[in-house]
Amino acid sequence: MASKRIAVVTGGNKGIGLEICRQMANEVVVVLTARDEKRGVDAVAKLHSSGLLDVVFHQLDVTDPASIASLANFIDARFGKLDILVNNAGVSGTIFDEESIWSLNLSKKEVIDEKTNQSNKFATQTFEGAQKCVETNYYGTKHVTQALLPILLKSTSPRIVNISSKLGQLQNVHGESARKILSDFDGLREEMVDEVVSEYLKDAKDDELLEKKGWSSNVSGYIVSKAALNAYTRILAKEFPSISANAVSPGFVSTDMSCFKGTSTVEEGARGPVRLALISDAGPTGQYFWTTEKSTF
Repeated sequence: MASKRIAVVTGGNKGIGLEICRQMANEVVVVLTARDEKRGVDAVAKLHSSGLLDVVFHQLDVTDPASIASLANFIDARFGKLDILVNNAGVSGTIFDEESIWSLNLSKKEVIDEKTNQSNKFATQTFEGAQKCVETNYYGTKHVTQALLPILLKSTSPRIVNISSKLGQLQNVHGESARKILSDFDGLREEMVDEVVSEYLKDAKDDELLEKKGWSSNVSGYIVSKAALNAYTRILAKEFPSISANAVSPGFVSTDMSCFKGTSTVEEGARGPVRLALISDAGPTGQYFWTTEKSTF
C-alpha cells in the first residue's frame, strides 16, 4: 500500500467529496476524512463493498486544531509522506427554505440570481452563518494545508486541489476594497487576504454596513470565503513551486448544498478535481479551473 501515491480528501463522506474518493481510489490510496466519524466509516464501507479497498478513514474537523494535528500525525506515521491534498470540506453559510423551494419547484435561477448572486426570499444569511462559512471554507482549508505541508513536501510530485466556486471569482466580489486587494496578483500576501476576511466579518455584524460596503448579496460569506481561498491558492503556488496547487469549481452540482437543484451530477463535478489531483508533473499551478477548463480568477 505504501508504494502507491497517498491522497487526503476532506469532507469525503458524501457528495462531491465521496465521488472524488471513488474516482481516485483505483489510482491512489485515499484517506477519506469527515467530521462525523460514523458517516465517514459508513462511506469507506460503501467504497469497500464496491471493490475499492485502498480507502481508509480518519476523522477530521477542519475547524478544530487538535483534529487537524491528529490527521497530520496519522499520515506521517502510517505513510511517511502525502502526495495529494484535496480540500473539499465546506459549508454554504446560507439557510435555504428547502420545503418552499421544492414545493414551488423552483429552478436554480429562481433560487440564486446569476447576475447579482443574490439569493431570493427563500434564502437567508446570518452573521453566525457567514462566520462559520469563512472559518470552514477559508481558515479551515488553510490550517489543514499548513499542517500537512511538511508531509506534502516529502513527496516527489505533491498536489493541492482546492474546491472553489464560480461565486468566488473576482467579478462576484462586490466589495470594492476587497476586490482591489485580491486582484493584486503580484503583491498579494497571506496577511492581506486574512485582513480582507477579517474586515468582512466585522462588516457582517451590521446589515446596513454590509450593504454600504458593497456586500449586498446574502451569499456574501460564501463569496468571500471562496475568493479568499482562490487568493490563497495563488499564494501557495508562488511560495511552493514544487507543489502543483490549483483551485477548481466543480460546477453547479446536485448535492445537499445546492438543495439538489444542481445541473451537474457528482460524477461530472468530480472530474475536474480528480484530473488536477492526478495531473502530470508538467501540469499547471496557481490556476483556477471551471470544471475541467482553465478559467480566470
